[in-house]
Amino acid sequence: MTDALGSIDMPERGRSEDETAESQKKPRRGGKRGKKGPFARLALFYRQVVAELRKVVWPSRSQLSTYTSVVIVFVVIIIGLVTVIDLGINRVVGYVFG
Repeated sequence: MTDALGSIDMPERGRSEDETAESQKKPRRGGKRGKKGPFARLALFYRQVVAELRKVVWPSRSQLSTYTSVVIVFVVIIIGLVTVIDLGINRVVGYVFG
């Protein structure tokens, strides 16, 4: 008996026995990663983090204060906008239900 994909009893067409055997093998852990212990991997991770942090272009003090003030002003504007919308919805709900 067959379904839409082919025979249930037969293996898929187009695959040889070698290909199915290869796909069922466990992947090998090769390279240096498989041989290191947990502390060595942790040390490697730490060294990689430090190397990436050295690549970061840090802002100057004036740039940082400018960015901070822009963020604070934006947050205050959004707080005001949300407050106005909330008060408006509150009055509409009070008028409808109350």
